[in-house]
Amino acid sequence: MILLSNIQDGAEVLTDGESVEKTLSIIELITSGGTAGMVIILILFLLLIVATYIYFERIFAIKSASKVDSNFMNQIKDHVSNGKIDSAQMLCAQQNSPVSRLIAKGITRIGKPLEDINTAIENAGRLEVYGLEKNVSVLATISGVAPMIGFLGTVVGMILSIFELANAGGTIQMDVLASGLYTAMTTTVGGLVVGIIAYVAYNHVVVRTNKVVHQMEANSIEFLDHLNEPI
Repeated sequence: MILLSNIQDGAEVLTDGESVEKTLSIIELITSGGTAGMVIILILFLLLIVATYIYFERIFAIKSASKVDSNFMNQIKDHVSNGKIDSAQMLCAQQNSPVSRLIAKGITRIGKPLEDINTAIENAGRLEVYGLEKNVSVLATISGVAPMIGFLGTVVGMILSIFELANAGGTIQMDVLASGLYTAMTTTVGGLVVGIIAYVAYNHVVVRTNKVVHQMEANSIEFLDHLNEPI
């Protein structure tokens, strides 16, 4: 009977322990890190907003730049072959894309040596690539800086924990160390998350940019080949 009573009492304690099991939300986890932890998390959050804005802004810009009429080059070649330079330039102005601007630059040099035309297109291409890569370096910077800021929070958290431990009078209690440990862990996780997101976003933008650059090069070569064809 005594054994049965002890088992029942243990079951009641276990049941009570399960009923009061504590949960921790993300907001509580962030605020538990104290002022230092919240400041670092705020900085990381701002970096995440900047990275997200640049990513979507560049994706939409690159998507717009990659739109070229499939019949564009055929029309250009027909106009050039028939001597309708003004019509070719007007068509380029209507398209208003990196490819059309490169072709327009080449059209303005028609009559000059092919090497001069090629140089003019290459110079214009560098400007177009620079425009496509606008602010992309910021994404690369955020992908590297965010984890470093997170690790800075880890060091700050450890310093706070050691400071609290040194002033605890030799008594080690987890609640004394909790604030510093929360700061260390939350900032590390936050920095890694922001860094990973920015890194993936950067690489995706670079891949999309390279596709547009390849498109520009292919159309420029096609235009130069047409000019080099015997009459």
